[in-house]
Amino acid sequence: MGSETGLPRYSVAALNQAIGSLLERGFAPRFLLDATVSRPQLKKGHLWLTLVDGEASIGAVVWASQLAKLSHQPQEGDGVVVVGKLNFWASRASLTVQVLDLRPSLSSVLRRFEQVRQQLEPEGLLDPERKRPLPAMPAAVALLTSSPSSALADMLRTAQERWPATRIHVVPIPVQGPVEEQICRRLAEVIAAAGELGIEAIVLARGGGSREDLAVFDGEQLARDLAASPLPVVTGLGHEDDTTIADLVADYRAATPTAAVVQLLPDRAQVALTLSQRRAQGRQLLQHRLEQERLRLGGQRQRLLQLHPRQLLEQLRQQLAQRRRLLQALSPQRLLERGFALVVGADGRMLHSVRALQPGAPLHLELADGRIDAVVQQVHPQPSNDTAQAHG
Repeated sequence: MGSETGLPRYSVAALNQAIGSLLERGFAPRFLLDATVSRPQLKKGHLWLTLVDGEASIGAVVWASQLAKLSHQPQEGDGVVVVGKLNFWASRASLTVQVLDLRPSLSSVLRRFEQVRQQLEPEGLLDPERKRPLPAMPAAVALLTSSPSSALADMLRTAQERWPATRIHVVPIPVQGPVEEQICRRLAEVIAAAGELGIEAIVLARGGGSREDLAVFDGEQLARDLAASPLPVVTGLGHEDDTTIADLVADYRAATPTAAVVQLLPDRAQVALTLSQRRAQGRQLLQHRLEQERLRLGGQRQRLLQLHPRQLLEQLRQQLAQRRRLLQALSPQRLLERGFALVVGADGRMLHSVRALQPGAPLHLELADGRIDAVVQQVHPQPSNDTAQAHG
């Protein structure tokens, strides 16, 4: 084959080095890669996998030193977002993506969310009927969240402003990466110490972050532990639009960590206003009762006065005097004093009719100041109505 004028000539090693230099100069040192994990394999502590998207594929590696730091351990078929850089081995012209970090993609997170939901729903763990009421004024509350964090600072400030009487026990937990087991362990510790510490409710919170960052709260084991908790659980995870499996299992889901504290603790200003209103109502009710009792006692006192022996004797005295006056008004003596006379026969009986007398019969006339003995000279009966009508 003849020589081609003007064409560069390389050895294999030189060509590979030139390709590597070109890649270094023309490619970003770090990049994001959306892909699906295929055939992950551990070899000598390193994780080798293939990243695919349906149209192409590329090999990738997570070195052992980086593998333990990953926030997500990829499985077959997982959708992921990779933070990586290119590795080019000049000796064999091999191109590989070196994975610096890796987290589940949103589609993968939502798919896992749906899978866990479908596992728990038939068991009734997501039913609204099983959710318990929150304590009205909890003596102590456990906050499971990242510490230190702005979310924790906001929750503590809100708790102090609303209801400083509640003791707040801060329980630091990791909130990102494969930390479900650690969260479950801290939750169990809180439940075990709840009786001794007087804890009446648990808040599980995480501020901000993407939906992918909240994937740890979609775990099945964490959901079951929350459902089995003897204490009511309030979640405040991420933003208002984010919903995790933990939110569905919790007794109350708040939109944010601060909203969880607002929901759980009473507002002392509102409580003070309510107490003031109830105090005023109680005072009015007491005054009303006192007035009713005063009237009742006045009536009882009046009845007692009326039933007093002296009062009863006076009433009897008045009744006797009234009857005496009535008897006096109706007595025969009063009639006699008005000019009437009583006619008594010889047998001592009062006479009511002239027909009972005959001429010559003895009579006694009783007057107001004495008696007259008399003899009947003549009897003049008054004609009856029938007789008078007949004569008429």
